[in-house]
Amino acid sequence: MTNAVDLQALAAQIAGKLTGPGGPFEITVESVLGAPIPVFRERRRNLLEILDASKELGDRDYLVAGENRYTFARHHEAAGALAAALAQRYGIGKGDRVGILAANGPEWVLTFWAAQRLGAIPVGYNAWWAPREISYGLEHTQPVVVVADAKRAEALAETGTRIPVLTMDHDLPTLVAEYTGEYPETALSEEDPACILYTSGTTGRPKGVVHSHRNMVAVSDYHRFTDAFAAGFRGLPWDGSPTDRRFLISSPLFHIASLHNLVIPRIVTGDAVIFPSGGFEADKILRLIESERITNWGAVPTMASRLLDEDLSRYDLSSLAAFSLNAAPSSPALQQRLRERLPVAQVALTTSYGCTESGTAATVATPMELLANPETVGRAIVGVSIEVRDPEGKVVPDGTEGEICVRSPYVMLGYWNDEAATKAAIDENRWLRTGDFGFLREGRLQMAGRRSDLILRGGENVYPTEIENALDEHPAVQESAVIGVPHEDLGQEVAAIVVVTDPESLTADELRDHVAQRLAYFKVPARWLITSDALPRNATGKVLRRELSLGE
Repeated sequence: MTNAVDLQALAAQIAGKLTGPGGPFEITVESVLGAPIPVFRERRRNLLEILDASKELGDRDYLVAGENRYTFARHHEAAGALAAALAQRYGIGKGDRVGILAANGPEWVLTFWAAQRLGAIPVGYNAWWAPREISYGLEHTQPVVVVADAKRAEALAETGTRIPVLTMDHDLPTLVAEYTGEYPETALSEEDPACILYTSGTTGRPKGVVHSHRNMVAVSDYHRFTDAFAAGFRGLPWDGSPTDRRFLISSPLFHIASLHNLVIPRIVTGDAVIFPSGGFEADKILRLIESERITNWGAVPTMASRLLDEDLSRYDLSSLAAFSLNAAPSSPALQQRLRERLPVAQVALTTSYGCTESGTAATVATPMELLANPETVGRAIVGVSIEVRDPEGKVVPDGTEGEICVRSPYVMLGYWNDEAATKAAIDENRWLRTGDFGFLREGRLQMAGRRSDLILRGGENVYPTEIENALDEHPAVQESAVIGVPHEDLGQEVAAIVVVTDPESLTADELRDHVAQRLAYFKVPARWLITSDALPRNATGKVLRRELSLGE
């Protein structure tokens, strides 16, 4: 305990030096959209400033996809040329939307940055959407053009849209070659919209989350701060010079984990982003870590779990220095299995909590915190304030469950063309109501679940995450999901869908006893489905609960 306290005190001391008066990340409070928000005093004011500064990084790798490699200098030139083409060929200017509908790849990123040169707003459409969903997105944000890969260009054709579609494999290289040497510029303010990403849509229609230049520059500065903090913790100097880190990108670019928190910060820190080819395959990813000497990887829990199906001793994973679990909750049992099998997880496993609306992680749990309390998602990151509130909006005492509310310079402007939804999500003091439930204890946040996932059983509140964590401790369980199903007397009762390799090898009674030994009686599922079929998930790894049923 003494060591933990000492380390916490050391962390506070280092953070204080960095963010205090005269520090490289000095924090001051400014009025942001009418609310007092802590911001970094020294900061760039828009993404275009960040893009132009990246030219100085020259021949260092920025985007790597096999033989398709963009150095920072090549990327800067190509983004300028594409911006000129979009402006001169399609009349795109400040405030216009540029749709991006594609799987991950360097050209996705190139399109994003080209839009920033024009003050246009790139819209990251979900690459998994069906034509009907694509039509909704096009109607909702009305892009002037859509940049797409070959597969999604076909899906766009099925919608019957008349919006011009530029293909990544043919149109973009042609336009870049034609307009090379041009670098249009646009005057931008911090509160101008910088991009639109859609919410996961696990319930209802997805909403378009608008992030400002302030939001996205602040996220990049947060990543610079973490680099400086880590150096200080190791007793090393930090001057912001580029390192030789290589980040594996395995979550979609239409999600904040990959766009806001990976691709954009790397253009500031001078690190490389490595793209796998095709869909996720554990063997292919592990070989890529070997060949590209990957140093950093943020994986969704499902991907991390699949790694454990491989013989990890067959791969050279010695380059991997940082490993995090992102985008969806991870069970303590999975964390422990990773520590036992994946060397980096023993010393560098972290997890976090955030949502599309929050712009980046609101909290991060350090390896030590996670080891001591596997269910925590950590403490608020620099610049973030967190409150847990009751249904009337009052802050609840430490240890009491309520709705998690977040305020920071990273929080979205609002929802695109949806004033009512924006007002419901963000109050007059710029506090974001996340819709997630949890509690704070001594500054650490622990999740309970989402309001929409809550099961009301006979007057008792039951959160699926707690039961799923208990189920995942069973050695035969690969993954699980808990839902509420209608019940005549109780209103709802608890049901569990459990994925195992061989459904004949496990009975509902065994699982019922397993949960009953760990949780209160009313949390023990009354109905069961044991299956070998994987749970339905969205592109960011979250379970699509609306698609779950017991198949009865």
